[in-house]
Amino acid sequence: PAHRPLSGSRVKQNFPPAVEEGLCGVTGALLELAYRLQALGEHFDQSHVALPNVSKFFLHQALEERKAAEALMKYQQERGGHYCSKTIQKPNCEYAVGLMKALEVAMVQWKTMIRYFEELYALSIENADPHSASIIKKQFIGPNIRKIKLMGDLLTNARRLDCSQDGRNSLGDYFMDQLQKEFRTGTEPESSQHCSTCPPLQQCTGAAEGLKRPQRESSQHRNGIGPIYATIHCTATLPQCNDGTGAKVKQGREGL
Repeated sequence: PAHRPLSGSRVKQNFPPAVEEGLCGVTGALLELAYRLQALGEHFDQSHVALPNVSKFFLHQALEERKAAEALMKYQQERGGHYCSKTIQKPNCEYAVGLMKALEVAMVQWKTMIRYFEELYALSIENADPHSASIIKKQFIGPNIRKIKLMGDLLTNARRLDCSQDGRNSLGDYFMDQLQKEFRTGTEPESSQHCSTCPPLQQCTGAAEGLKRPQRESSQHRNGIGPIYATIHCTATLPQCNDGTGAKVKQGREGL
């Protein structure tokens, strides 16, 4: 079913229904991502794996994504919208039993998330909603770009140390856990920017100047699968973990 906007909201102003539905979809995808990262963190904390710093890293990232989802929910409420709850499926991350595979899976998930945010940013511009566009660009797209760069660095070092891909612990896994700075200290401070309180509307009014409505692209199709913004409905989902690289996004509208 489609997103159900609140009727009779007194605080809603210049909050297009398409943007509200997109925010709802991205919020659900963030909660799903947090669940999968938490599953990875719990896996590396088991006694037969024993990579405590790697576990703390993924658990910290799960907390960051959960806070980002809560920030989006709060923003929707401030604009007079609401979040449509959805069913979050069990994370099928048994495939990512090795450190290398876990890092690759996390990279795919964050690349998918940044694509969602970029499409949501374009949708906000198209619907003349500069406030949402500014929030998405400053507090979500930037931090996700830094996370992808961080995961790329971690994957490069994991390949240098010949870390395991099949769950068999190797000396490279131990060195990554004990010596990699990001695993010992969590993540960069800048990555928490999207969890801060959204700036007031006055700080974003400047974005309205020069805001030009581009030609509508929603009627155009990419690869013949639907509108350009078809992936950010309130039923958007992330790639399944059973495909380490290049997993496609499910676009079906599942029950809430």
